[in-house]
Amino acid sequence: MTSDSLVVIPTYNEKENIEAMLDRVFSLTPAFDVLVVDDGSPDGTAGLVKAKMTLYTGRLHLLERSGKQGLGTAYIAAFKWALDRPYEYIFEMDCDFSHNPNDLPRLRMACVSGAELAVGSRYITGINVVNWPLSRVLLSVFASRYVQLITGMPVNDATAGFKCYRRKVLACINLNEIKFVGYAFQIEMKFKAWFYGFKIDEVPIIFTDRTLGQSKMTRGIVKEAAFGVLQLKWWSLWAKGRGSRGEPMP
Repeated sequence: MTSDSLVVIPTYNEKENIEAMLDRVFSLTPAFDVLVVDDGSPDGTAGLVKAKMTLYTGRLHLLERSGKQGLGTAYIAAFKWALDRPYEYIFEMDCDFSHNPNDLPRLRMACVSGAELAVGSRYITGINVVNWPLSRVLLSVFASRYVQLITGMPVNDATAGFKCYRRKVLACINLNEIKFVGYAFQIEMKFKAWFYGFKIDEVPIIFTDRTLGQSKMTRGIVKEAAFGVLQLKWWSLWAKGRGSRGEPMP
């Protein structure tokens, strides 16, 4: 460990992007460590990471899992790994350069300055998305408005996957009881942080859709998010009635 900051990058068939992404992250100041969580990529992504580990000794780590198990479970495994070590700032980001690694220091600074969860937001200053078809933009914007309406959570980009957590947020949330794996996972983590009273700041970013590799979006992920929001609202009412912290959904 050479940094107080860990960037978690889940991968599945990201051989076109992983090496360039790692080089970019490790070029940043302040320094960031990286944990790649690879779900058995058949294209050899994990092998490319292992080769880079000889160059970035002590800074680059790899968690290999057997088979594609879902984004949410990858992050949960990574969060537990991070909490076993003294990292103070723990980041989520995609490998496909839709999230600009140059924004990592800005997210970190937001948490240094008082936020407990910093969200890289596509919608806090309008709609800042490049290369998405209009239908995808409208779906994403509608999803965030839907989450606000149902839950009352004051976050403009509820499905954002570019985030920095203070350690205490992940330590508070019962990670074993996180229910969802796709976009609903991103919503659930923000909702739990907000429900437990942690300060969330949105940091404006420009999101650029991938140019290499294939999108992991499926209809099942969208469906999970739509119904998952209703379940989160139900859970919040149940938890308030019990005065609960970190309790599982009934």
